[in-house]
Amino acid sequence: MGELERSDAVVVIGLGRFGGAVADSLMRLGHPVLGIDADERLVQSYADRLTHVVAADATDTEALRQLGVADFGRAVVGIGTDLEASVLCVLSLTELNVRDIWAKATSGRHGAILSRMGAQHVIYPESSMGGRVAHLITSKMIDFIEFEDGFAIAKVRAPAAAVGRSLADAALRTHYGITVVGTKMRGEDFTYARPETVVAPGALLIVAGPTDKVERFASSS
Repeated sequence: MGELERSDAVVVIGLGRFGGAVADSLMRLGHPVLGIDADERLVQSYADRLTHVVAADATDTEALRQLGVADFGRAVVGIGTDLEASVLCVLSLTELNVRDIWAKATSGRHGAILSRMGAQHVIYPESSMGGRVAHLITSKMIDFIEFEDGFAIAKVRAPAAAVGRSLADAALRTHYGITVVGTKMRGEDFTYARPETVVAPGALLIVAGPTDKVERFASSS
């Protein structure tokens, strides 16, 4: 399968709304993708979008073995509505010793089962997106990503009190407990933050830190 033999290749099983979006994004990022779905019409729609796409029963360990899935280091299971198929697919990947399995879950119970079956990463896309949108609606954040351990990264408009001052002088870390990772002006390259970096009018700050402190900083911006 050529490109699929590369170490950065990923197999995506289930090409519905979630799995399809992940597969498309991986391709844009330059990763070869093997897409697998039981729906032949869906497979046909991805024929020219992915490195290789196959119609197959992803709950059949032997079928996955014949497709060379055991040679992939990473797999994404986008099956969500059919809980049994989702669980059996993760079990098959585990039996094939795929070392890094990402699986979509539709509930806490579903996620717990996937973890027990061997999924190293359980994703709750509806919940994650809902939380992200809530943060964007209720604060001045432009973008927000929260990690499992209570750590977050956000893109925020620079607070008025910091404009025209260096980051050292503005002392945002002292006042808010967040770290400014970089600054960005429209039409200009991203700039990594240094103590002497001056916050220009209209600048966006990329900040990181404990979720509650990032939220507090965004609310004050």
